[in-house]
Amino acid sequence: MSAQTTNDWQNWIGREEVRHDHVDPAAVGRWLATLDRTAPADGSVPQAYHWCLCLPDAPTAILGADGHPLREDSDDSFLPPIPLPRRMWAASKVEFLAPLRPGQSVMRSSRVASITEKQGGSGKLVFAEVAHETHGDGALAVREIQSIVFREPAPAGAPAPPPPASDKFDPSGWDAHRMLVPSEALLFRYSALTFNSHRIHYDLPYACHEEGYRGLVVHGPLTATLLLDLAAREIGDNRLERFAFRGLSPAICGDELHLVLRRDSDSIALAAFAADGRQVMAATAN
Repeated sequence: MSAQTTNDWQNWIGREEVRHDHVDPAAVGRWLATLDRTAPADGSVPQAYHWCLCLPDAPTAILGADGHPLREDSDDSFLPPIPLPRRMWAASKVEFLAPLRPGQSVMRSSRVASITEKQGGSGKLVFAEVAHETHGDGALAVREIQSIVFREPAPAGAPAPPPPASDKFDPSGWDAHRMLVPSEALLFRYSALTFNSHRIHYDLPYACHEEGYRGLVVHGPLTATLLLDLAAREIGDNRLERFAFRGLSPAICGDELHLVLRRDSDSIALAAFAADGRQVMAATAN
C-alpha cells in the first residue's frame, strides 16, 4: 500500500452521490415483522428504518468476492479502490431530526468526508467516513456520519474470532436487559431489507474459511437496530435525538446476544454483550 496510493485516495474526499426512494408501507411492515414488534401508535416509522432506504443498487455482475460492489479507480466508484478485502461498518453518529412516515418521498445525499490509514493490532486499517443526510418529503429527517473500516485478510492459522462463550453475562447495573439469540432467519431477513449481500452474514463457509470468523456474523447495524428497538420499548418510539454506536467485537449467529440500557443524568448508555460478558457494541443516546 504505497504512499502515492494513499495520497490518491484523497481525490475521493468530497465525492458525492444522491439517491431517491420512498417509505413503502409494505416494506415497513416487513421490517417490523423481522424485529417482532408492532408499529408506533402515531403511524410514524421507528428509528433505524432509514438504514433500509436509498440503498446501493449495483448489478449482481459487478459484486466483488465479499458481495459488496467492486471499488474501482473510476468516476462511477463512490469509494476508492482500497486493496484490503475485509470490510465492516465500524461506527455511526446519528441525529434524528424528524420521524419518517409511510408514503413519504425520500432523498439521501452522501459525501465522502475522510479517508484515513492506520496501523492496528491486526495489521493495516483504512477508515472511510461518509456523511449522509436523509430527507423525507423535502425535510431533513436524519443526519449521520458512518465509519467503514477495511482490513487485511485474516492471518493463516489464527484462531477464529471471537472465542466461544466460557462465562455468563451479568446484567446487574443496567436498567433494562433483553436477551435474544440471532438466528439465520433474522440475519437473512435483515440482509434482504438492507439489500446487503456481504457474504459473512449468510455464507457460512465464506465467513469461516475466507474471513476467519467462528460463524455467521451479525450485521453491525442490526445490533444497533436492536439497541434502538430496546430504547423504543423502554422510553417510546422516536424519542431519541442522537444515537452513536461503535462495534467492538463480532456477534455470532446462534450465540446469546444481551442488549442493555441504563439511564444516566443527561444521556442513555446502551450496549450489547455476548453470553460471556465480551462487549460487542457500545452506544450512547439522548
